[in-house]
Amino acid sequence: MYEQYGDEVEFFIVYIREAHALDSPVPNLQGPLLEDPISFIERTSTASRCTEDLHLPMPALVDGMDDLVNRSYQGHPDRLYLVGVDGRISYAGARGPRGFVPADLEAAIEVELKRSDRPRRRASL
Repeated sequence: MYEQYGDEVEFFIVYIREAHALDSPVPNLQGPLLEDPISFIERTSTASRCTEDLHLPMPALVDGMDDLVNRSYQGHPDRLYLVGVDGRISYAGARGPRGFVPADLEAAIEVELKRSDRPRRRASL
């Protein structure tokens, strides 16, 4: 989707608190072995490591240690959003992992791009 729409839509990953850290109630022993960061510097480093290890081509934004973005947008463990050219949320997917449906986001992108009768501007994710 990033490759298909990257010229018309800005994609971002927002790294929130680690969902399956070793020191969490539900650690992921099969994935990267990470402890939950205790400082913003550690969280930024962990976000960089994750995007590199997963070969993610899009830029990552990092939620603060107060978890404001996570709490405001109910992002844990994962969630998809589309912000339209008008700055309003035009798509809010259900909470993941079951609610993580990329096909629904793609349909919303198509609607948002068609909605604009003026020359296309970049929508944001």
